[in-house]
Formats: sequence, C-alpha cells, structure tokens
Amino acid sequence: MRYGSMKLVHLTSSTFFGGPERQMLGLARTLPDSIQTTFVSFPEGGRSDAFLDEVRRHGFDALGLTRDFPRLVATAQELVAVLRGVGADLVLCHGYKANILGRVAARRVGMPAVAVSRGWTGENRKVRAYEWLDRRHLRLMDHVVCVSDGQAEKVRRWCRVPEGRISVIRNSARLQAFTAPNPDARQKLLGLFPSGQAVSRVVLAAGRLSPEKGFTVLLEAADAILRADPAAGVVLFGEGVLRAKLTCRIMELGWSDRFIMPGFRTDLDALIGAADVVVLPSFTEGLPNVALEASAAGVPVVATAVGGTPEVIADGESGYLVAPGQPGDLAARVSELLGDSDVRRQMGAAGRTRMQALFTFDAQAAAYQKLFARLVPAPCGEERLIVTERTRGRNLLPLPFQGRGLGG
Repeated sequence: MRYGSMKLVHLTSSTFFGGPERQMLGLARTLPDSIQTTFVSFPEGGRSDAFLDEVRRHGFDALGLTRDFPRLVATAQELVAVLRGVGADLVLCHGYKANILGRVAARRVGMPAVAVSRGWTGENRKVRAYEWLDRRHLRLMDHVVCVSDGQAEKVRRWCRVPEGRISVIRNSARLQAFTAPNPDARQKLLGLFPSGQAVSRVVLAAGRLSPEKGFTVLLEAADAILRADPAAGVVLFGEGVLRAKLTCRIMELGWSDRFIMPGFRTDLDALIGAADVVVLPSFTEGLPNVALEASAAGVPVVATAVGGTPEVIADGESGYLVAPGQPGDLAARVSELLGDSDVRRQMGAAGRTRMQALFTFDAQAAAYQKLFARLVPAPCGEERLIVTERTRGRNLLPLPFQGRGLGG
C-alpha cells in the first residue's frame, strides 16, 4: 500500500442497477485516482451481472462471488480470498448480507469494515427477519455511515451503535445527469399513455412496488387528482410484489388509461425531468434517490415527511411535505402544483439550487476521504494524507483501526 493511496472495496448484493448502485458508482467516479475502487457482489442467482457490467463499463474492476447464503463458511472463505487478492485496505458494506460476511472476512484479513446504512423496508416476513439481524449486527461494525440524519437517529436508537462510530454522509444528486434535458423526453413520457388520451400534465412516481413505498396511498390520491384535472395522468415506474394488487385497484377505479405502470425503466434519468410533479408517498425512507434526482432535474416534489426526506425537500420551497398515509393531503398538494405552472417552475429551480449547494458527489467524496483517513492506518506509522482541493494544505490525522476478533 503506497503512501497517500488505498484500495477500497464496495461489497453488495445487487440485483439490478438502482439507486444505491448509482450512489456507489458516483462515489467511485468522484474519488481521486489515489483511491482504487473494486466492486464485489454476491451472485444473487446471476442477477448481480447488470450492476457489475455497468461498473466495468465505467472502467472499474468488478468481481462476482460464486458462493452465497446460506453457505456461510464457504462464502466467507471466498470473500477472504477476494479481499486478499485485491489487496484491500477497507471494505464498504451495503446491506445485511454484506455487513455480516464482510465483517467476518475483514477481521480475518485484518482490515476495517464499514456499513452503509440506508434504511430498512420491512417488505415481508423474511426481509423483516434479515433486517432485525442487521440491526443487531451494526454495533459490531468498525463504523456505520448513515445516509441521513433521520437514519442516524434510528441507528442510535435501535442498534445502540456508539456515537463515535456513526457518521452521516448523505446520498448525492447526480447533477451532471440532468444538465442537458432530453428534448424528446416529454413526448416519450406522454406517449406512454394510451393513444386518444388528452394527457398534458404528468405526475411521476418511481420505486419498488412494495408496501413501505406507499403506492397504494398514491393510487387513492390519484383518484381525486384525476377527477379534478381531466388533463392529468399518473405514471408509476417500478416492479415488485404489489403490481397485481395495484393493477386490480386501478381497474376498479376506472383509471387504467390515465394511471399507468410501465415497469422498471433504465431511461428514468431522461424521463423524470419531463414530468410536471414527482410524488414520493413512502412510509419509510433513508435518503430517497427519487427526490434527489427530481430536484436535480428541476421538478417539484410532493413527498411524505419520513426518514431523511425532509433533509432533501424544503417544504414550501422546493416542494411540499405531507404526513404519510394521507391520500387527501397528497392529492391536494399535487393538484395545487398541477394548477400553477409558475409555482412549479419556481420550486423546480429552488430544488436544483438546493442540490447544487448541499448534495454533491464532491462533498460526499470529501466526507468519505476524511473517514478513510481515520480508519485506515498509514504504513510504517506515517500519517495518511489523501490530497484533494478540499483538504490541500492540512493533515487528516488517522484514528488507527484496532483489529478485533471474529466475535466483534
């Protein structure tokens, strides 16, 4: 390991290229060349290939493990070999599986393991069991990075992680993805609705179709929105366990021509900026990428005031915040924005300004570098100094990692 350099591994169990994966890749692209990043994923039945291929396309090393749960010993052994082969100095773990096996493997190699805590979904009984295990396990990690103040409070309260081992490093808005709007995006978005529908104002939502995302509440709110505005339409991007239930309810309400669900899309970057309003009706969130990206694209957001969402959306400035589970309140705020194009433009501009000021990858990368300097000891007892424009001229003193046994 050279002075001023380090090798970082992101360990994940990716099943598609979504929000967390975009954050990992964005961080890797922003860190200086002195920090070499390798991505490692559990196989997930072959579904990790989409993320690993995208990582390789951007010029980063990516490795797919061949072993997985429930083969714990064999998987941990393979991960130890991978970390040693890469020459890793630190592993960033994303999710319960990465936290548990990443910590065990890191202990055997003699390096720190850091958990990135984005929140818990409680999607079903199996997921809730895994998330309970994750909350019990976080206190054993060398450090926990929370993506919002709201998530940090949950980690303190539920996981009993000591204050000195918690940092808040927020998700970032990918501003560069929205600097040049696609001129064809609006027509493409409108073209998703059946021909013959006079939709001219579009409400957009996106996410996993699972209970915690609150899309059943959005559907009930949409009933009022669409009745009040004959020119409005709602498009919900994503896949998940609630698709059939949502589809049946849409048909019951009679909105199958104006509430559409096109599924998971890889071109959401191009489409989100063409919407009039973006809605986030969640019951729980860490720091929502959809809200970040809508604001970066200059689109006002109506969202529930849960988790880290109030840290993204300034109520009455870049959008509106409402209580979760209240379709009437959600509908009223969306309808208010659909009826006033000037307010939409003002809030959209305020949202983009907020992203530029508070949610950049430069700020995220600088925060991670300070954390790395604390956790990874420099060779031969020297201070580790990773030089960037933000840190030039001052030393970042490390807090050396003290290896603990496998029991934490």
